[in-house]
Amino acid sequence: MKKVFLVMLISLFLIGCSNGSGIDYKKLMLENEYVIVDVRTREEYELGHIEKAINIPYDELDENVDLDKDKIIFVYCKSGNRSKIAYNILKELDYTVYDLGAFTKIDLPREM
Repeated sequence: MKKVFLVMLISLFLIGCSNGSGIDYKKLMLENEYVIVDVRTREEYELGHIEKAINIPYDELDENVDLDKDKIIFVYCKSGNRSKIAYNILKELDYTVYDLGAFTKIDLPREM
């Protein structure tokens, strides 16, 4: 029973870390070139977004997306659901990507 619990605990830890949760994104931003992608709808983006973020709705991310593969990509959305999908798409396309999660929980300057 202990082994099963331990395996489950390790699995949850690895899953949680795989999308960038718990990362020091501010440090990464200071040390690397990056792009912040708001994957919400254009309407949501227009109501307010992270400063210098570009808007590419998550359902428009595909092999035709034109982002610099030499830069780190940070994605976020309203609640973290769409950013998780965007993270997986971009990871599959060989980008270095981190999921910042929910817009309201990100401690970065905003543009309104």
